[in-house]
Amino acid sequence: MPLSLLILALSAFAIGTTEFVIMGLLPDVATDLGVSIPGAGWLVTGYALGVAIGAPFMALATARLPRKGALVTLMGIFIVGNLLCAIAADYNILMFARVVTALCHGAFFGIGSVVAAGLVPANRRASAVALMFTGLTLANVLGVPLGTALGQQAGWRSTFYAVTVIGVIAFIGLIRYLPARRDEEKLDMRAELRALKGIGIWLSLSMTALFAASMFALFTYVAPLLGDVTGVSPLGVTWTLLLIGLGLTVGNIIGGKLADRRLAATLIGVFIAMAVISTVLRWTSVALIPAEVTLFLWATAAFAAVPALQINVVTFGKDAPNLVSTLNIGAFNVGNALGAWVGGSVIAHGFGLTSVPLAAGGLALLALLVTLINFRQRGDAGLAAVAN
Repeated sequence: MPLSLLILALSAFAIGTTEFVIMGLLPDVATDLGVSIPGAGWLVTGYALGVAIGAPFMALATARLPRKGALVTLMGIFIVGNLLCAIAADYNILMFARVVTALCHGAFFGIGSVVAAGLVPANRRASAVALMFTGLTLANVLGVPLGTALGQQAGWRSTFYAVTVIGVIAFIGLIRYLPARRDEEKLDMRAELRALKGIGIWLSLSMTALFAASMFALFTYVAPLLGDVTGVSPLGVTWTLLLIGLGLTVGNIIGGKLADRRLAATLIGVFIAMAVISTVLRWTSVALIPAEVTLFLWATAAFAAVPALQINVVTFGKDAPNLVSTLNIGAFNVGNALGAWVGGSVIAHGFGLTSVPLAAGGLALLALLVTLINFRQRGDAGLAAVAN
């Protein structure tokens, strides 16, 4: 296994941690900066919008750079953004820093996937890409709960200092161990843009966005839900985030195997499960054990959709895999922003934290509706085969 693959996985771990750890730190950030919980929730939205807007633009901006140079540049932006988060004097500076950090996210994962696949023989490319994304999974399993625990004990800024250090290690590793490829194909942006004409791509991106909206409407406010409704201690919130991370990992594995067999059935089943489980949490959130079980099942169902959604969008963008993959990450973060806004609006309008799971369930039903429309409109034989 090339060491450079592990460096890419470490980079993914750092990026994933800085994206998701804010959910566990929302109460601390809100108290320290003197803003409301919904106001702090906009830090999730700001990051997501930074990814969504930055993904295609950063992909275009770095298109003429060698892929190694592009990844090093993007990781440099990530380091600067995290350091700004750690030293932010007020809410506005922290929001700006979150957006700066987010700019590298989509392009790094898009370009990194191509680089990872090129580091190994053709028959091991999928495994190489999966190894890189293991860093993102571990960010949910380990990075988020550990970062939350560190932030609760030493202040939320300490978490961003720690992620900055990890980013510096990854930055040095990319420079030192990632090989420069002289045989890289030049990116034809016109050809990639032409591949975006089909409606199937946009429906698929909409599926991803609505899925993420459902997930993050709930995930963004899981810490205050556990603290204020379930009565979980700060340490208990950390352990629950670890449990959710395990559910995400299990779901990712199960979802990949299911998607290989029946793509459409997997997505339809997952969105139904998300809608049902989110709704059930409305009532189970008042007691510890039922809440923990429900959240684990919810996390498992949610991340079971991720491999299927990636396969789904690449099916339509096979002539533009770099751009489509980057746009899919952007769509995920548009949904992230939408979900955080929906959840925050539910709270701000006085419906209470227990209504947030109901909103998440409604968004899952919208994702299901778009999925049914998308697979129904696939009329030609090639796409019909994918839907089976």
